[in-house]
Order: sequence, then C-alpha cells, then structure tokens
Amino acid sequence: MMADCVILCRMSTISNSPIGIFDSGIGGLSVLQAIRAQMPSESIIYFGDQEHIPYGPRPMDQIRSFSESITNFLLERKAKIVVVACNTASAAALRYLREKFADVQFVGMEPAVKPAAERTRTGKVGVLATPATFQGALYASVVERFASDVVLFQDTCNGLVQQIEQGNLNGAETRKILDDALRPMLEKDIDTVVLGCTHYPFVIPLIQEIVGETVRVIDPAPSVAKQVQRLLDAGGMVNESKAEGRVKLYTSGDPDVLISQLPLLLGEGGDVEQVKWVDDSLAMIS
Repeated sequence: MMADCVILCRMSTISNSPIGIFDSGIGGLSVLQAIRAQMPSESIIYFGDQEHIPYGPRPMDQIRSFSESITNFLLERKAKIVVVACNTASAAALRYLREKFADVQFVGMEPAVKPAAERTRTGKVGVLATPATFQGALYASVVERFASDVVLFQDTCNGLVQQIEQGNLNGAETRKILDDALRPMLEKDIDTVVLGCTHYPFVIPLIQEIVGETVRVIDPAPSVAKQVQRLLDAGGMVNESKAEGRVKLYTSGDPDVLISQLPLLLGEGGDVEQVKWVDDSLAMIS
C-alpha cells in the first residue's frame, strides 16, 4: 500500500512539472504557442539563448556545448521533458543530448520534408533553413528517406533570423530577404514551402503574401506539440489539472527586449528573467 502511494505521489509530482523548451532566441516561442494551444494546462519554462544568436553559422561542437548546458538548466528547474525548439540545435545536438541524458525525453525539430513530399502536386518543394540545418545528418536522412522523388530548392535566408529577433516581421529588409529566397523557387514551379527554422513561422503572413494562396506553407510547430503530448501520455506525465498552466521565460540576452516583443509574437505580455553564461554554465542574475 505504501509503495503504491509513493509511486502515485511521484507520478503526480512529475505530471505537475513543467515542459522545458529552448531555442537560440525567440523562434521557439512559435513552438511554445503550439504546445499551449494543444495542452493549455501544462506549465512551461522557456530559455532563449539570445546572447549567442544566431546559432546557424556556429560550429556544431559549440552548439552541442550550449545545448548541454541549457538542458542542465532546464532539468535543474524540474523539466519533465525537453523540447529542442531550434532546428539548428536539433541538427547539431539532438543525438548527443539523447545519449548524454539517457533518462530524459527529448523532442527535436525535424524539417517537415516528409509531409511536403507527400502533398506536393508539382514535385517541387522549397525549403528555408539555416546553414547548420542543411549541413546536418538529420536533414540528409529525412531527404533520403522521404524526398528521393521530389526536387528540393534550398535557401538559408541570410539575416532573416536577426530581422525577426528585432521584431521586424514585415519591414523592407525582411521582405527583401524572403523575396530573394522565394521568387527563384516560384519560377521553378514550387507548390510547397517548408519552414526549417522555428523563427520563420512568425513571418508566415509575409511568406504567404509573396508565394500566393496556391502555395502551401508548412509550419512544423503543431506536429511538435502533438509529439510532446504523445510522449507525456505514454509516460503518464500529463498534467490533468483544469487550471491554465504557467509560463516562465528566461533569456541570456536583454530581458527588456524580449518583454517588448512578447505582445507582438504571442499576443500577450509576460515576465522574463535574465540568465548569464559563466564558464560555459548558466547562472541566474541575483
């Protein structure tokens, strides 16, 4: 009887623990938004590594180091599952994290090439992602398994992440970056665009304006949210409370900048705490 009580109490404690999410910056907020829509009772802790953004041009081993330290930070705050809401970090570090933290469930970002290949009518698909994502084994594997009969047109959209980080979702520079990436693809008769960076869903309205309504734009965030729920269900870790979950935000950058962006990105405000990198580890600002 006592053993049953201990197990039930432990499961209750785990189910009440938060979902941990991290990204190089604000892009993972698109995943946070999808998870909240899917599981409103779940609490979330989010870390944006805005001191080190962008991850895309950085060496893979450096991204792995950042990702390991951030995972430790989230686990110290009792995260019951970790969502690597960054395509670049997923490409560079997801396998490493699963080996390093064998008892932790991870959900990463996989470029949505499979659904694009299944739905395309022209057999031509555009993919927007960072250099590290395109260079990673994860992307190569997805393409090999699911897109061998599809022509993929790739663009790294240089500078787009920085524009989105600045809140420039519809300005002239953002439009030019997307025009330069998408117009040549449209000339090649693409009918589907895959967003291979979690920042990019925040400019879907602009992308759709450029490509037109006949071109499908695939945002992977809802699929990631469903995968998180499947893993929580399977592990008995779902928060059964009817109350709305709490969201706690951390950044290694300027918290005031992130606070000012939240209404634009999430449609609501929120508190943000700053965390500093000290000797490759994260420390709260006292």
